[in-house]
Amino acid sequence: MDRKKEMQEEMSRFHKIAEKLSGRGLDAMMVTSGPNRLYAGGFASSAGMAIVTEKKTWFFTDSRYIEAAQKNIQGADIQEFTREKPLLDLAKEVMERNGLKKVGFEERYTTVQDYERWKEKLPCELAPASTLFSELRSVKEPEEIERLVAAQRIAEKSLVETLDFIKTGRTEKEIAAFLLYRMLSNGANRMSFPPIVVSGANSSMPHGVPSDKPVADGDFLTMDFGCMLDGYCSDMTRTVAIGHVTEEMDKVYHTVLQAQLAGIAAAKAGVTGRAVHEAAAKVIADAGYGAYFGHGFGHGLGLEVHEDPSANMANDKPLPAGAVISAEPGIYIPGRFGVRIEDVVVIEENGCRDIMEAPKELIIIK
Repeated sequence: MDRKKEMQEEMSRFHKIAEKLSGRGLDAMMVTSGPNRLYAGGFASSAGMAIVTEKKTWFFTDSRYIEAAQKNIQGADIQEFTREKPLLDLAKEVMERNGLKKVGFEERYTTVQDYERWKEKLPCELAPASTLFSELRSVKEPEEIERLVAAQRIAEKSLVETLDFIKTGRTEKEIAAFLLYRMLSNGANRMSFPPIVVSGANSSMPHGVPSDKPVADGDFLTMDFGCMLDGYCSDMTRTVAIGHVTEEMDKVYHTVLQAQLAGIAAAKAGVTGRAVHEAAAKVIADAGYGAYFGHGFGHGLGLEVHEDPSANMANDKPLPAGAVISAEPGIYIPGRFGVRIEDVVVIEENGCRDIMEAPKELIIIK
């Protein structure tokens, strides 16, 4: 086998899915979402389905992707669906021929319309099984972490370039557009999400939308952004000041920074997501700003910008070694200003590793 095929097989994770089936009482897993098709087969497409059993995998796609799929997907029987032979007809045929009676599906990604259509067309019991993928994707493989780091370096380089572009009078939209342009110019495939660039009173909105407001002296400017490279996401936030800061602004900024450091210090394998969140939230509450921190400390990051596991009040499960989560506490005072600082960390047995290299000291742009 040549090295190209070896690498393709390494990218295929059909065998990992197959190993999970018997423990869930499943004859097969139906893989339909874009992120999970990419995870399973190492191949990105906007249409298709895989059916994974313990003995064999089938991958169905249309004419736009069939040639590339045949070249790039290993460990699966690649078939094309057409108008004459629709996708569900091919899936039904596989299930009937192989006696697949109980088949898992991705309920997190499935519309009611699709579910009802599958129930009508497919000769099997459909069993919700999204957690199969959550468990697998929560623990990143070394090559996945390498891709996340590479995407992060693009975002960090683009931030440095954008800092030189920022000045009073530039609008939030102009800064967001420049940041997006720099990420694409530096090698990103596309954005992880539309950049959040908000200033002054707008920065009190955690997910505010860039506007025509010019940045002004005395503003905080928060930039939350990320890009995708080879299917994997980066995500980071930095808040900078324009011209000068007040004593309160300085206090809020450094409170958020200390909260982030406290959450990072608490994060390690076996600690719950809730405990990590609480370590950061305590710092903010003790400083008198507890009412102004309304979201979780962090979320999982990988093929999607928000995935499992999370570090928030809702997650009582221990974080596994190999998980990748954001670290992004914030303080948002309505009508005045907000601060958020976000890094990305890899959970390890005895702590966590911050993959960010961008500095976090308060930057004041003159």
